[in-house]
Amino acid sequence: MTKLIIDTDPGVDDAMAIFYAAAASEIELLGLTTIFGNVTVEMATRNALRLVEAAGLDIPVAAGANTPLALPPFKPSFHVHGDEGFGDIPAVSPNGAAIDESAADFLCRMAREHKGELVVCPIGPLTNIALAIQQDPDFIANVKRIVLMGGSYREGGNITPHAEANIYHDPHAAEVVFASGAAVEMVGLDVTHRILCTAEDFTEMAATAPTLGGMLQDMSHFYLEFYKSVGKLDGCSLHDPAAVIACTHPEWFTAEKVGIEVSCDGDTSGATIASKDGRVPTAVYTAVEAQKVKSLFMERIAQLS
Repeated sequence: MTKLIIDTDPGVDDAMAIFYAAAASEIELLGLTTIFGNVTVEMATRNALRLVEAAGLDIPVAAGANTPLALPPFKPSFHVHGDEGFGDIPAVSPNGAAIDESAADFLCRMAREHKGELVVCPIGPLTNIALAIQQDPDFIANVKRIVLMGGSYREGGNITPHAEANIYHDPHAAEVVFASGAAVEMVGLDVTHRILCTAEDFTEMAATAPTLGGMLQDMSHFYLEFYKSVGKLDGCSLHDPAAVIACTHPEWFTAEKVGIEVSCDGDTSGATIASKDGRVPTAVYTAVEAQKVKSLFMERIAQLS
């Protein structure tokens, strides 16, 4: 059983990833931490609580950073995920509340309590992870793996020609993580662009899991229209769910061991490039058995209500 914390900025594909984790028998989901990115951190926390309640999960949600480490705040990606983060679905206030502990504090505590077992899966900007690394010198030794959705090695960017969005929105934090010596695995655009979810797939989710699958389908309309607007007519990439699946099925991915550094300024800000300083290599995923990943995702969603 994989002990997992997802660091998230929900977000349509974040919702897909969290619902997948809720259904996966091989995952013990210990909590969610929230971060700015697709939405503000306040909205991310509200949305995370809403997803937890919808999925019937009894887990803590810890609110995280609201700005990057060094850069000024970015405008949330409302044009991609909708004004409230869930496409056209309006905001709903959750019944619960975030715990009285910051995301970084929660991550450090859980890493101590589950030393050598905890897998952290950040699927937004890496600010909370960098803060945990800076706050607790033992954090990187206590954590078993950091499996992140972000970056691009050969694929090019999706927010600039060079940068993937999660890394771009806090490159300084990403540099802290990649330079830390932690066991980092990068599930970037090189693989997530190979796994597509179509409108027909969302229809199937709604048919097999009317409540939660139906919620995902309702979210998907706005999200798929964004993809069409940028010329991707065959569906949306399975970004965040792929990272969660890599936490338990790394054998379906091909990794290259590469020291990664992050450009933090200029036109290439957010680019993840091969380091020349001899840092601990990152497992950079460069190929994927896409059909296996997608089939497992669809199978797990079908197990939901």
